[in-house]
Amino acid sequence: MFDIELNGEPYSLLDGQTLGDLVQALGVGKQAVALAVNREVVPRQQWASRVLARQDKVDIVRAIGGG
Repeated sequence: MFDIELNGEPYSLLDGQTLGDLVQALGVGKQAVALAVNREVVPRQQWASRVLARQDKVDIVRAIGGG
């Protein structure tokens, strides 16, 4: 088990977990969201293969409609 930073807060993960695992655990996978790891946007197609590491900084940004 190790910690990442998720939207500025500590979050614990098991070794080998991916971005896909994270969004599934948080229940945001089907929402209009963008994910960045260490300030680099990760395309949705790569979420399942992007393994997270100790001290990664993950930001989840939700799209909000407006006008």
